[in-house]
Amino acid sequence: MLTMDRRRRTAADFGAAHKAGRRAMAAGWLLAALILPALAQAGIGEAGARHLLSRTGFGANPAQIAVYAPLDREAAVDRLLAGSRAVAATPPPSWAGEPFERPGQANLSEDEKKALQKLRAEHAVELRGWWLNEMRYTPSPLSEKMTLFWHNHFVSALDKVRSPQMMYQQNLLLRRYALGNFGEMLHAVARDPAMMRYLDTANNRKGQPNENFAREVMELFTLGEGHYSEQDIREAARAFTGWGLDRDDHFVNRPKLHDDGDKLIFGQRGNFDGDAVLDLLLQQPATAEFITAKLWKAFVSPKPDPAAVKRLARNFRNSRYEIKPLLRALLLSPQFWSSQGQLVKSPLELTIGTLVTFDLSPQDWRALAGLNRQLGQDVFAPPNVKGWPGGEAWINSATLLSRKQFLDRIAHDAAPARNAFALPDGGMDEMKGREARINRLVAAGLRSLKLQPDEWSAIYQVRSAQDSAKLLLALPPANPLPESLSGAQAIAPLLLDPVYQVH
Repeated sequence: MLTMDRRRRTAADFGAAHKAGRRAMAAGWLLAALILPALAQAGIGEAGARHLLSRTGFGANPAQIAVYAPLDREAAVDRLLAGSRAVAATPPPSWAGEPFERPGQANLSEDEKKALQKLRAEHAVELRGWWLNEMRYTPSPLSEKMTLFWHNHFVSALDKVRSPQMMYQQNLLLRRYALGNFGEMLHAVARDPAMMRYLDTANNRKGQPNENFAREVMELFTLGEGHYSEQDIREAARAFTGWGLDRDDHFVNRPKLHDDGDKLIFGQRGNFDGDAVLDLLLQQPATAEFITAKLWKAFVSPKPDPAAVKRLARNFRNSRYEIKPLLRALLLSPQFWSSQGQLVKSPLELTIGTLVTFDLSPQDWRALAGLNRQLGQDVFAPPNVKGWPGGEAWINSATLLSRKQFLDRIAHDAAPARNAFALPDGGMDEMKGREARINRLVAAGLRSLKLQPDEWSAIYQVRSAQDSAKLLLALPPANPLPESLSGAQAIAPLLLDPVYQVH
């Protein structure tokens, strides 16, 4: 355990690392403006590839970095986008196709209620493990990063939805549209059973309009605060009346329950229904700016560039809300390429990213899901309708200690770094490193969470401490390493360096 003094020093080190990243970004913007044309045509190198893959996925091992390093910025981003997927690669849980669970089933005995609650809890744990497994092994980390982004935008949570099947189907929906068309996704989410149950759209009828969804679709899903009135919310709620769930908990439109009177929304009068309201929201320039700024904060830096956001948002709206061109423009912006160290890694970026980087797999994904809950990011259970705030909110005295303990375990439980595969000429014996890994994984049942520094450095030809630092950190380490350390020996201190917490 850390003493209070050491906790303060750790937090101070982290803060210093984060501030260093911000200073680097400010200088980087000026430099980028001067030399961007030449840099854009050159290979992005190891540092550029690590930056791109870390921001758009969950870490990257040296082999993945090597694929992108020779490419120029445009080719690297286009390759990344071309590999996106609309479906998960991990087989679904066995119960995923079963009928949706009803939260309040009548005529159940107390024992039956307890059994149902236990089964639902087991399914919820399995669902979390399923998604974390997909994040770890997906052929398209960008697709999972975007699915996670929309999960934190169109928020629903198991505690209220109370149906793992519904949350699984919503996850599929978000992945299907993750890099597609935002307008189509907005219409699909509005009809999604999990969302309807979460925001009470299923209980919306003429004479008794429920304003929950109308309010959140404006404040959190499209316009942002300050771009609508209370009258707009009341009138929009009337427009959504008649939407509900049938006996099987699938979307149904009941015209007899719809308020077909005229509504006045955003200064326009008409007999609007729910779809018409969503189309009105997409017509507002504020919607494109709100989504663009939110993507900027997720992929570029905590403080968006207002002029750049307006330009990107205008193109986003003109493209009828195609997400992939917007993301491409963000990833090719000079601000993105000069933003190393500006974003705090989320718990999933830290944990899954570490597994990916070092080719590790947990024996039980449920334990890793529990760790991420402890770190503040429990998938399928965001804290409220606003989702996880992200950024520096990921770091407090409790979570910083837990993050360090996770990395401590990885570093200190690792096999000794003995430079076992070093060659006399200073090189690394890659074949012997790979052979050792295969033999060890077969003996361990193909899954291991034990870091093997010698194997990793031999397989990926990581000879020096400087080599390791370039592959693992977004900025120079806060705690300089002795030059005598080998690449394998440098791994543990780099994992525990405050700069490892940012990217």
